[in-house]
Amino acid sequence: MVKAYSQEHTFKHPWERVTSASWRKFSDPENKRTLSHIVEVDTLNRRLDPQSGKLYTTRAIAIHAPGPWFLRKIVGQDICHCVESTVVDAQFRSMQLTTRNISMQKFVEVEERIRYDPHPDNTNGWTICRQETSIRIKPLSALASMAEKIEQKCAEKFQQNSVKGREVMERICKYLEAESRGISL
Repeated sequence: MVKAYSQEHTFKHPWERVTSASWRKFSDPENKRTLSHIVEVDTLNRRLDPQSGKLYTTRAIAIHAPGPWFLRKIVGQDICHCVESTVVDAQFRSMQLTTRNISMQKFVEVEERIRYDPHPDNTNGWTICRQETSIRIKPLSALASMAEKIEQKCAEKFQQNSVKGREVMERICKYLEAESRGISL
């Protein structure tokens, strides 16, 4: 059983500002309360391909394990470790992030894909964010109804956290917009 969902959000900010906000999302101290599920973020690798001009980045992200409390009790872990791979193609104005859990994989597999592109209705002023997430509870596949309920709870938590993430992105975009105009907030 796999629980999958997708969301779209339009940021009424240019692609360059939104992608800059994405890089700052976890490091801005003001966001610690909003993104309290994030424990730590470390950049493992950053490489610019001189031929394509694409930026490749890999980050390790530790989060408080999502899902119901009893699942964390069964698994015996409160912290989940994830790897985020990012590809930025500045020439074609595209940023793609893929995040997967690397711990707790015996119990749950989560994959999140986010893509930022200029919005087709306003390519220089807006950015469209497309997010796809899939969650699979593994050992409970024989107990499909229970697995489905746990996957639903995990999906609800991920959706709540993605709303928080968009709020943070909006706040950073507004800060960057003010900064570019020489206004301090």
